[in-house]
Amino acid sequence: MDEVTEIFGENVFNETVMRARLPKETFKQLMKTIEGGEKLDPAVATVVANAMKDWAVEKGATHFTHWFQPLTGITAEKHDSFISPASDGKVIMEFSGKELVQGEPDASSFPSGGIRATFEARGYTAWDPTSYAFIKDGTLCIPTAFCSYTGEALDKKTPLLRSMQAISKQAVRVLHLFEGNEAVTSVKTTVGPEQEYFLIDKEVYEKREDLLYTGRTLFGAKAPKGQELEDHYFGMIKPRVQAFMKDLNRELWKLGILAKTEHNEVAPAQHELAPIFSTTNIACDHNQLTMEMMRKVAARHGMVCLLHEKPFAGVNGSGKHNNWSISTNTGKNLLDPGATPESNAQFLLFLCAVIKAVDEYQDLLRISVASAGNDHRLGANEAPPAIISMFLGDELSAILDSIEKGLPYGKHEKEKMKIGVTVLPEFSKDTTDRNRTSPFAFTGNKFEFRMLGSSESIACANVFLNTAVAEELSQFADTLEKAKDFKAALHDLILTTIKEHKRIIFNGNGYDDAWVKEAEKRGLLNLRSTPEALAHILDKKNMTLFEKFGVYSPVELTSRYEIHNENYCKVLNIEAETMLEMTKKDILPCASTYAKKLAETIGLKKSACPDCDTTYEDDMLKKVSVLTAGIYQKTQALEKAVSDAKELTSSGGESGTVALFYREQVFAAMNALRALADELEVVTPKALWPFPSYGDLLFSVK
Repeated sequence: MDEVTEIFGENVFNETVMRARLPKETFKQLMKTIEGGEKLDPAVATVVANAMKDWAVEKGATHFTHWFQPLTGITAEKHDSFISPASDGKVIMEFSGKELVQGEPDASSFPSGGIRATFEARGYTAWDPTSYAFIKDGTLCIPTAFCSYTGEALDKKTPLLRSMQAISKQAVRVLHLFEGNEAVTSVKTTVGPEQEYFLIDKEVYEKREDLLYTGRTLFGAKAPKGQELEDHYFGMIKPRVQAFMKDLNRELWKLGILAKTEHNEVAPAQHELAPIFSTTNIACDHNQLTMEMMRKVAARHGMVCLLHEKPFAGVNGSGKHNNWSISTNTGKNLLDPGATPESNAQFLLFLCAVIKAVDEYQDLLRISVASAGNDHRLGANEAPPAIISMFLGDELSAILDSIEKGLPYGKHEKEKMKIGVTVLPEFSKDTTDRNRTSPFAFTGNKFEFRMLGSSESIACANVFLNTAVAEELSQFADTLEKAKDFKAALHDLILTTIKEHKRIIFNGNGYDDAWVKEAEKRGLLNLRSTPEALAHILDKKNMTLFEKFGVYSPVELTSRYEIHNENYCKVLNIEAETMLEMTKKDILPCASTYAKKLAETIGLKKSACPDCDTTYEDDMLKKVSVLTAGIYQKTQALEKAVSDAKELTSSGGESGTVALFYREQVFAAMNALRALADELEVVTPKALWPFPSYGDLLFSVK
């Protein structure tokens, strides 16, 4: 344990390091920027840069990079060495304040959604002092924002920081209306993102072209054993996986990442890591690093970490639970109901703000988790449905119901759990159960947004959530600030919000078909696929929301619409092209080889023994021949669908229209081809089938 405390954060230029290495006044000024949002003095940046460089060089770093998060969904970095030429022909190690504060990577080759033309290359990175610099692979990494020459955000961090600023400002307005909040000057949203992933052996991975190119299996018949016995979930961790987890924890702890919980997940070869919550922008940075380290550490152990939302059909895919809360600079969690939530007006008001935000901007929350990979999970009875709803549990629902009806709340005392074994200690029962089918569930003192995909950045979901709640808090503040009778206005506001937005609250089974019909009656959206969801991002109310708080300009929001649609089309096109290559080069030749062997066997049998029964060979030959013909037909259909999609794109088709075509035509053709190929795999001898099977993959890590 002592080793853990010693290594934790050792590769981070954190507050402890800064306090020790910076002059007292410089440190004080920097902390005002980090904690209070004050503008950074260039003179402070120069001193910080020199101390940061000395620290990094002492730890073996030779280069620095502005580490940023472009709209690819992953991170980017361009390395520059610290060296500068000296007069004696040698070099000295230097790092200036300007190099710390600003960088200039090429912006032309990153997704921009039309903001940048290919020939317009200039872009800027700007230091985010609220997220600590760190050393990775011998390089000093400086977390930065990324924008175009014309000032538009080209990354995920900038809008996130804007949204955090927006919710802080509006929350402080509301809090200052309540007594006892005079010391509150800022509010931060905090997040703890749980990360699911698969581990498979590298040797079998490299034999699967689909995994190499797309991160998921495009073909694969169900293995005889999957997750039916529920024996993998929380089961004993295999030694090889345990060694990986131990190594991963060390790497994350060195980077100051609060990796806390690890366990086996539901599907074979599936696992989960959960951190302690952090301020949202830091949590986002840390989650990006976590995904990167998972891949790197897995490779050291001869394994591959799969972060795709649905690497294997027929078993659960992987998500990322976004545990979100709001805290003041004085340390108070605004979503903590306390011992008497029914009389905690401040908590109830913030709760109502979240309820109203989720209801009015349910389309945005759905859009924030939309991706080609996540479409395989949502609504598939392994993840929340595509319909946004909120779970509050029995106690909070009863409190809101009593407020709406004007009745006194009959408080329930905490029950003691009666397990029936006398030697076991008694403990208090929680006031509500958990609902794993809810997309947005209250879990005691935070909300768990459960729809995020495992491979995606958490930035977008938190940008949309922060901004939507900021809008509701802004409206609440406008109403209450001008009220003559604050308490009466507060009561009316809470009551009105409950009545107008209770349709979003659902504590039942989100997997039940009856909920789909009930949600439709309530007027809730059911956006089943990414193209359907993305169509709403440019709705007037959404454009107005983001422009009001300066989170996205109309140009920036439109660019996101274009980028997400384009990415969706590219992902499906790569998958379709990979399927066609695997089918034509491997599956159809395999089928022909097997048919030939069967025909030869029939001929040899009848030649040697005219009366011998060849029913098995005859039936199999017929079955293989029928499947081969069907696969060839479906291959041609997929080729045509891909060709038509490309033609639609090249002819200038609107990006949303093209994405919908890929969903309705290309994706449908892919599924039809896969169904026949998987059926062929079941009847083909293992020695002939060209790829490792699902059994080989899911149980490859011994």
